[in-house]
Amino acid sequence: MAEQKIRWGVLGPGKISIRFGEGLSHVEDAVLQAVGSRSLTRGNQFAKKFQVANVYSSYQDLVDDPEVVVIYIATPHRFHFEQAKMCLEAGKHVLVEKPFTVNAAEAEQLFMLAKQNDLFVMEAMWTYFLPMYQQVRQWLDTGKIGEVKFINSSFGFRAPRDPEGRLFNPELAGGALLDIGIYNLAVSQWVTQQEIRSFEVSGLVGETGVDDLVAGILNFEGGAIAQFNCSFLSIMPNELSIYGTLGEIHIRPNFWQATKATLVRADKEKTVRKPFKASGFEYEIDEVCRCIRAGLLESPVHPHRQILTTMRLMDAIRERLGVVYPFE
Repeated sequence: MAEQKIRWGVLGPGKISIRFGEGLSHVEDAVLQAVGSRSLTRGNQFAKKFQVANVYSSYQDLVDDPEVVVIYIATPHRFHFEQAKMCLEAGKHVLVEKPFTVNAAEAEQLFMLAKQNDLFVMEAMWTYFLPMYQQVRQWLDTGKIGEVKFINSSFGFRAPRDPEGRLFNPELAGGALLDIGIYNLAVSQWVTQQEIRSFEVSGLVGETGVDDLVAGILNFEGGAIAQFNCSFLSIMPNELSIYGTLGEIHIRPNFWQATKATLVRADKEKTVRKPFKASGFEYEIDEVCRCIRAGLLESPVHPHRQILTTMRLMDAIRERLGVVYPFE
């Protein structure tokens, strides 16, 4: 008898969940079982698009569905902690959109709860699982560019200035750092695989009290330096470049969802393309399914330790900038 597919629930069927659903439809070991939405209309639309069996108008009803094994959370940052906690307490494995939580203290509580309940939990840092990044990892690990010395990344766009929207609202944990800068920080750490020794940071805090722009430098224990910029005020190159003693790697727009990268050595360029099977989310979904099947509580590709390191760094950066959310 064929093994039953892992049944997923989606908590919050917004725009990003559409991409998630598109990716999941290409994962052989997964099926969308249920969706929970405070808007029944939106929930029904999502269910119709992806042929989801159960639609719930409350998140608690979704969590209580006995058929659901793992839940994907894609709500505003402010609610990640309480919703992931609710899922874990109900015995569900969890995949939480970036940032995993608002701060490291919340993340630590969730990891402890997951361990106590023997459940898998991970931040949805989908970039790490993309085929293009597996190629970049191979270039780095085999010394194609020698010792990494400098990393430069940018992520910026002009965001409509809505004080009540999730990007600028402090009550929703808005700000460029948590929303997009997390990619710069996480990928820079992924490249070096080293601890951060120190950092410098500057930023622009807008009238709502959240960071509109952040620019910084990370100094790693092994001697590498990473420079990053993230902004809601301007369109940026949205590229990642890695410079080593023997060459360089360029991942051009948009680096967080890359399907091509260029390796440069001795003035010779080699561009590799690795397109997605679907939306790109299928690769992290496949990893979650693999880990659940194997009885793992965390992914070796994106372990709890790595998630906590980035959360603590963002805590420290926000402290330097003076960005504190009202609910913290």
